[in-house]
Amino acid sequence: MSPFHSMTYATVYIVLTIFVFVIIATKKSPHTIAASFVQEIFTSKKYLFHFAGVLLILFFNKMEMQIEKGMKHRTDFTGSIYSIEGDFVSLIQNLFHNDILTYVSSYFYVIIFPSVMITSIALYTYQKNYKLFYAVCYALMFNYMVAIPFYLFFPVNEVWSFHPNVHLLIVDVFPTFEQDYRPLSGLDNCFPSLHTSISVSMAVIAVRSRSKFWKVFVPCTAAFIIFTIFYLGIHWLSDMCAGLILGVVAARMALRIAEGRLVLGERALIKRRLKNNEY
Repeated sequence: MSPFHSMTYATVYIVLTIFVFVIIATKKSPHTIAASFVQEIFTSKKYLFHFAGVLLILFFNKMEMQIEKGMKHRTDFTGSIYSIEGDFVSLIQNLFHNDILTYVSSYFYVIIFPSVMITSIALYTYQKNYKLFYAVCYALMFNYMVAIPFYLFFPVNEVWSFHPNVHLLIVDVFPTFEQDYRPLSGLDNCFPSLHTSISVSMAVIAVRSRSKFWKVFVPCTAAFIIFTIFYLGIHWLSDMCAGLILGVVAARMALRIAEGRLVLGERALIKRRLKNNEY
């Protein structure tokens, strides 16, 4: 029996997975972590502004698919990618094909991927590690801001839809994947791979975390998710390479900007206190 009957089931798994991650990383109840998030939302305009920015870029990603439908003339670059790469993805899929691995890979692709993003925000908020929280927000914005133009003007179809010997293995676990998950990501939204870039960004940021579990677990997760994009027959090698570069650059830029904002904020606070004779 398939564990994923719909996005509703997938959402339940995501929530449960986040709870497990939070408990392991903080040794605290998920309710405590949720309370810290709610407190920041209602007490910090800066926090709310950054969180709203992430939601806004996700909205733009959704709008990209609507804009794409209205574009009449779009060149398909899938054939060019295939002529360069050949049977690489097919070889990976045939070499490792296994029913258990298909279940595990699908779980990482659909459940673990968003769970890591959400848990990162929750964890850094609870730890009051604002540098990493801001870095996650900026990294997500950069990843989508760079990827969306490529999706509009450099469309590349997923491997399984083009290569005759590659199959979309995820439907063995998630039969309604094309109906339920496809509205979140277009068939030709392949280059660069956001599963790769965002996973790598989260990993680069996570190694700065105070949680020993998180700084090891997230990079390992990113590595396995990169494997799943090939094994499940979704992304080309070119997608992964572009995503890897984008993910590293986005994370490094995000960390620098986040650190700069905190320094500026501290200076502004000192000036205000000096002005008010608090020192």
